[in-house]
Amino acid sequence: MDLFIIGDVHGCLFTYLKLLENWDPKTERLIQVGDLVDRGNFSPLTIRLAFEIQIAFRKQTIFLRGNHEQLMVDYLMGNDLVNNWKFNGGAETLIQFEKEGIDPFIYLSWLKNLPLIWENKKVFVSHAGISEQAIDPFDPKDNAGVLWNRKHLRNIGKLQIIGHTPRLDGKPEYNGSANSWNIDTGAYRGICLSGIKLKNDGTFLEIISVPTDQRDIA
Repeated sequence: MDLFIIGDVHGCLFTYLKLLENWDPKTERLIQVGDLVDRGNFSPLTIRLAFEIQIAFRKQTIFLRGNHEQLMVDYLMGNDLVNNWKFNGGAETLIQFEKEGIDPFIYLSWLKNLPLIWENKKVFVSHAGISEQAIDPFDPKDNAGVLWNRKHLRNIGKLQIIGHTPRLDGKPEYNGSANSWNIDTGAYRGICLSGIKLKNDGTFLEIISVPTDQRDIA
């Protein structure tokens, strides 16, 4: 199957729905790089949508863990002793859960079991990528690991696809030296949400971007 990889959604439900109109589950595997939650107005409904999509299209969908999912899981499990999640959008997200009448613990098991990466022989997808400085890139606490990295990516011999660091010009960026794409285009900042379509071997097909729906951030 071809790949349709979507960047950071951050609670921008209506924008996400618009981008999903471009997904063909018959021919494409949907991969989302994490950070479904926080910042935008509809984190609970965005999580619910992703959860329901994965149930309906289990073989065609991969949802990865981002640093905001990690923060949320740590908080719900009582491991966030300094309320780090609340200071990074979680306080507003908890208010949204209460407003929607949704118990966040319903999704805790799903969230904490989201994988950190997806890869095949040619493509490697994670939230923030494998950098030169990572001690253990798969340690959720490593600031240079696949959840938190903002440093230059290592060329790992595969095409890396990441999000995490918003591209403020609204354009996904290819880095030739690292052989990587950053597809986070700042949906929650009112810019756009982007996805990249690839062949299964990493061959580039197209970029699709949709402007942020103002209902998601107003």
